Amino acid sequence: MLSCPEDPMDPSSDLPAPLIIARAEHPISRKDIDREALKVMHRLRDAGFSAYLVGGAVRDLYLGKTPKDFDISTNARPGQLRTLFRNSRIIGRRFRLVQVFFMGGKIVEVSTLRCRSEFEEGEKEEDEVLAHNNTFGSEAEDAFRRDLTINALFYEIENFTIIDYTGGVADLNNRIVRIVGEPDRRIVRDPVRMMRAIRHAARSGFTIEERTWQAILNNLDTLHQCPDSRVRDEFFKDLYGGACAPWCRLAVASGLFFLLLPCYEGIISREPEEPSAETRLLFALCQVIDRLHGQGSPLPEHLLLALLMLPWAQARFNLLPGPAEGREAFAFSRTLRTQVDSQLEHLNVKRASREEITSLLVNLPAFVRHGAEQVWPGWLKRKSYFPDGLLLFQIYQEALGGSAADLAPLPVSSPTPPRGGKPRTGKGRQSRSESRTPAFSGKKGGIFGLK
Repeated sequence: MLSCPEDPMDPSSDLPAPLIIARAEHPISRKDIDREALKVMHRLRDAGFSAYLVGGAVRDLYLGKTPKDFDISTNARPGQLRTLFRNSRIIGRRFRLVQVFFMGGKIVEVSTLRCRSEFEEGEKEEDEVLAHNNTFGSEAEDAFRRDLTINALFYEIENFTIIDYTGGVADLNNRIVRIVGEPDRRIVRDPVRMMRAIRHAARSGFTIEERTWQAILNNLDTLHQCPDSRVRDEFFKDLYGGACAPWCRLAVASGLFFLLLPCYEGIISREPEEPSAETRLLFALCQVIDRLHGQGSPLPEHLLLALLMLPWAQARFNLLPGPAEGREAFAFSRTLRTQVDSQLEHLNVKRASREEITSLLVNLPAFVRHGAEQVWPGWLKRKSYFPDGLLLFQIYQEALGGSAADLAPLPVSSPTPPRGGKPRTGKGRQSRSESRTPAFSGKKGGIFGLK
């Protein structure tokens, strides 16, 4: 690893001096910080290193939320951290992080402050996606590396202050999402920043700052330069973040949604004033997804994607009337499977998940036909897809204004009696262990009595 040559605190540096917010002027309290994270910070401080709570943890604590993770940054190098915390390991190839382990499987992640070499001119062409660098830096440089101003704050435990280099506190107070630095250039260097800006605006109910919004609109196509696996990971963070509905509205309005699910181009409308039936259904389905996730019931990937594909399937294939049984139904199933494969290929969705998505969509008409009476025929209840298919149907009904979907476990149905309607009677079959010797025996006579 290399160290950045420039000192951000030097008068010749172009980095601004930070805004230091005293304890009395901000709402973050130590009692709201994870106990293990405090242990890590105190040990770093006692060993003579800097220790900052960083990123989303500071943002969420400032907003009165409970952070999902408590990440820490320090000027200690990974090797020094590994020596200081014996209950740790080093991970990562391009930039090494240290995971500190605690009882109960809890992990606190510690990173070394990073250099802001992205801002140094002449290293790359303007339209080239930024590669990860491995250089260490100062807190100021680390702040300017971060994507959004609201994620570039530091909280230190020596004086319990917030350190703000990028105007993140003002943006939190004004409920604004803003990309750090010049937004067009930052997006071109890492297009995933568009997805993160929209995600955080959706989760917090913030407004995206105008220059950042225009940069998103101007640089949508650069997302194709990112690895599919990285886009997929960010996409599922959006879906599982508990704000799927507001995210969907922002993604549709910006056009980002059509890069992630291009099958919707021409099917759903971008203008909120005149939403199509498919647009209204999509937003309503996302609201149900958020309700279920808010109750601690996240949906599996295949069911989540089946819901997102449902308005498209209805518009593209007139899905819900359903084809006739037999050969026609089989042909339709193959056609739909081919289309699902092609539409989800860029998201690296596993083959098994694509098959489950197709099965759920193809069989939804059967649930709609029998759903009015809520009496499910035996042949349908015996299908392996019945539990997920029933939940898909319930979510669809709730999105249309029906009763709330129920994720309670389905009752186990009693065994189906044999044909003829009468249960078997008489003495049960003797168990194998009582009726015959095992196939492989150590007794004299060999196997099956053959010598």
